[in-house]
Amino acid sequence: MLDAASGARASETNHTLVIAISVVATIGGFLFGFDSGVINGTVDGLQAAFHSDTAGTGFNVASMLLGCAFGAFFAGTLADRFGRKALLVVSAVLFIVSAWGSGVASGSLEFVIYRILGGLAVGAASVMTPAYISEVAPAAYRGRLATVQQVAIISGLFCAFVSNYVIAQFAGASTSEFWLGHAAWRWMFWMELVPAAVFLVGLIFIPESPRFLVASGDGESAQRVLGRLFGENAGSEKVREIRASLADDHKPRLADLLDPATGKLRRIVWVGIGLAVFQQLVGINVVFYYGAVLWQSVGFTESDALLINVVSGAVSIGAVIAALLLVDRIGRKPLLWFGSIGMAITLAIMAGAFSRATVDASGAVSLPDGIGTIALLAANAYVVFFNASWGPVMWVMLGEMFPNQVRGSGLAVSGLAQWLANFGITLSFPVLLASIQLSGSYALYALAAAVSIFFVGKYVHETRGRELEQMEG
Repeated sequence: MLDAASGARASETNHTLVIAISVVATIGGFLFGFDSGVINGTVDGLQAAFHSDTAGTGFNVASMLLGCAFGAFFAGTLADRFGRKALLVVSAVLFIVSAWGSGVASGSLEFVIYRILGGLAVGAASVMTPAYISEVAPAAYRGRLATVQQVAIISGLFCAFVSNYVIAQFAGASTSEFWLGHAAWRWMFWMELVPAAVFLVGLIFIPESPRFLVASGDGESAQRVLGRLFGENAGSEKVREIRASLADDHKPRLADLLDPATGKLRRIVWVGIGLAVFQQLVGINVVFYYGAVLWQSVGFTESDALLINVVSGAVSIGAVIAALLLVDRIGRKPLLWFGSIGMAITLAIMAGAFSRATVDASGAVSLPDGIGTIALLAANAYVVFFNASWGPVMWVMLGEMFPNQVRGSGLAVSGLAQWLANFGITLSFPVLLASIQLSGSYALYALAAAVSIFFVGKYVHETRGRELEQMEG
């Protein structure tokens, strides 16, 4: 019955509308990337403006992650109460407030408050955008549309790097005056106001998730939305399917994550947490943060760093586009498996290369001729493997793998785990660097990538081509 209904919907689907509302939703992903990347060009400005030491500046930079964890957790629960679209609107407003406030902040405490607000927006957008897209897109190309989220994230990073580079070039430095008497680093934050405003306006014109509407008892509105998306007949059939997948006695809630038969956390929730945590345990953020060392070790100057970030961002976009083209053809699980193998190999090569590193009196890392080139190539290959697999596919899986009754709550817990793992990896890296150095750190990330191969093989089930109402918990 579901397969027949799926075929009918495919012939009547308003593809233009589905794509248009998905594109609006992915602006949240773009802002996720922009807000995460913009901080890289402002560190010197923050130190000069707030007279902060290294530790203080580090907390200023990392403070957003605290907001991300809370934003991801509460967004899923609140979205089950107030709606997916409503939470995206709130995140758009928070992006605007954070971008403006980060630029006008006169002290570290004020800046941290605005960055945490931005983190709440990033956390909410990180889980709500893929959830919203999965709930309005047809199964046939749901993966491709959800993968656009990662394209948007990388594009946001790329645009932040370009924006930072251009502003710094015109001003002379991030600490120099740029326009209207304000320092360049402040304008780097204010540039985010443009896409944030576009996001807020665009959200006015997209509908609420039909699955949320059915769960809220508003079947008529859900049928109107589904009718616009898939045609009137298919819309009516889809409403019946969604109702059948939901509990009769209550709306979705956090307690639905527990298996009613055993009282323990559902297995599907553990799989979601595993996907979220492994995406961070492979050390992607550390490789990004320490990328400058690789470039300098093979002869590039520090002044090239911003421009090189732009090039790396473009390569990352290409890798995500490859995933976009393949995710609905070969499936989610093969891409995850392929990425895990590639990352395990390239991280192991990096660990071996940095075991040959030397550190001078100033703490600068250098690699012997030839070894540095190998490390550099391995690092870039690693980033390609990540962005062609775990980067986008983890979010695709989280947006679609949970049954309708637990999707919001499952995303909340998985999103919280993802951002806490991100924070833990970021926080632990300086300790690892001091104790086991770069070679030991990369060896640990290689081990995590190797373990993820077995995790994917045993616990992750393919979701390609399946309707959300067919997902089992």
